[in-house]
This record gives sequence, structure tokens and C-alpha cells, in this order.
Amino acid sequence: MTAVLEVADLTTRFATPEGEVAAVSGVSFRVDEGESVGVVGESGAGKTQAFLSIMGLLASNGSCTGSARFRGHELLNLPPRELNRIRGVRLAMVFQDPMTSLNPYLRISRQMTEVLIEHKGMSEAAARAESLRLLDQVGIPAARTRFDLYPHEFSGGMRQRVMIAIALLCQPDLLIADEPTTALDVTVQAQILALLQQLRRELGMAIILITHNLGVVAGLCDRVMVMYAGRIVERGPIEPLFENPQHPYTLGLLRSMPRLDEQSAAELTTIPGQPPNLQALPAGCAFRDRCAFAFERCLARPELLEFSHGRAKACHLAQLA
Repeated sequence: MTAVLEVADLTTRFATPEGEVAAVSGVSFRVDEGESVGVVGESGAGKTQAFLSIMGLLASNGSCTGSARFRGHELLNLPPRELNRIRGVRLAMVFQDPMTSLNPYLRISRQMTEVLIEHKGMSEAAARAESLRLLDQVGIPAARTRFDLYPHEFSGGMRQRVMIAIALLCQPDLLIADEPTTALDVTVQAQILALLQQLRRELGMAIILITHNLGVVAGLCDRVMVMYAGRIVERGPIEPLFENPQHPYTLGLLRSMPRLDEQSAAELTTIPGQPPNLQALPAGCAFRDRCAFAFERCLARPELLEFSHGRAKACHLAQLA
């Protein structure tokens, strides 16, 4: 299949008064056309910062190295004028909190139409018509009467739908969704996920879903990448990875999920300890101090290596029991 996004050795650092923070370290992956890929891990694992690096949206104290090629075009450290020809047009991102992502001083109509006027050269009338079509497509009820409202006049679920509509205005090849269901009730969560699945089928776009919720990933994604302390520690297709995880961290995440099947009565387990300090990462495996399977070899850092078709892990264990 043709790759939409190819990332190689992506490394992101932040300069702080206390020292340099290694938010992302040597991350490599690819996303193919029409594919849905989940990125999971605890808060601080580097999930969001990896994709903000790709989008050129790092904070002023951040810097990144490596390569991120979108349709063969290098994105990292591209001048803003050139990046804007791709960002928001062929490559779009839905941010975690729509209330802070939408401009509270501008009507929804203005925030949508200016995208099409700027990037597609549409007239005001054509931009309004296309924006209304997208609002209808993402399920905003009575879109025409709500079109000229301000963000605070929408519910949380509707604001998230508006953000998705804005991201889809230019029909991107790849949509990056960062925690799109956070702080929404379970009914609205299900509606948002069903919407993303529907739009993926209808538009043929690829999706990257950044989340800490493995249940959300199971319902939407083809593959998953598990991140810990700025690195990918396991990746592979959804079903075999969920059924037979091969990294202790992945196993810990899965065991901490509530189940509604025959195992629902089993006691939930937690991963002991805390994620490491990103300013002083250990020399070996970053997970070893929290791992029940740690042994002497874990003092050396494991590389992410393929162990079966489409699956890879960064762990010295030959087989996770």
C-alpha cells in the first residue's frame, strides 16, 4: 500500500530552566492510505508531542530532528508558509479540547468559511454552503440555524463535531484526532467514534487516533502503537496485540481495563510506580523499575524489533507469558 505518512527517528526536546526534557525519542512508523492507527499510552508518554512536532505546532522552547514525510514531502522544520499549503488542507488535526481550540470571539460560520476562502479560494457564499454541508455530514442538528452561533452556545459533543467538520473542510488525506472523546459522556463518545468510522469509509482518508483509552482504539483502529517514555514499545494489528501482548507495559494497560465479558469479575490490576522523569531517563529499559518481568539484561535499552509479521516490540523477553 502507498504510505500517506512516513516518520523516521523523530526526536523532540524541550529546553526548560531545570534542563532538557526528552519528550519523544527515536520514533519511527508509517501510516498507509485509508488506514486507522491508534497511539496509546499514559499521560506524558509523548503521544501528542510527536504529532505536534509533525504538524509544526511545538511550543517555542521545543525542537525536533529526524524525518516526517507526508506524501513524499518533508514536513519537519518546514517554513510556515510552505507548511500551511499542507497543514489544514491535506493533513488536519482535531485537538483534545474544542473549547480552547475554537476561537470564542468568532462565530462558527466565520471560523469555517475562512478556511475555505483561504485554502480553496472560494467565495463567501460558496464557503457558507460547503460549511453547512459539512455540519450536516457530522450530525449537527438544525445546522443552518446554529451556523452563526458562538462556540459557547454549543454542547461539548457538538463542539467536537464542529472541530471535526473544520478539519474535514479541505478533505484531508490524513486526520489526526487527539483524544477526540475526552470529557464526553459515553453516548456522545460512541457517536463521535461512529462518525469517524463513517467518514473514513466515505472519504477514504487515513486516521491517527491518539488516546489513553484502549477500548476506543479497539473500536476504530486497524493497528496500534503503544508509547512509553517517548518511545514506541510495541506495535501491531489490533486483534493479535490485544489477545497476546508481548510487552509488559502493554499487558499492564490491558489488565487495567474493566471488562464486560466473562472476566468482568476479575480484579483490576494497576501498573506499580510512576513513569520515569523525562529529564533523566534511565540508561536501560525505561519500564524496568515498574516491570514484574525485569531481569539483568534490562539494564541495556532494548531496540524496537519485529518478532512476527507486522508486530514489533522493544523488550528483551523472548516471549511474554
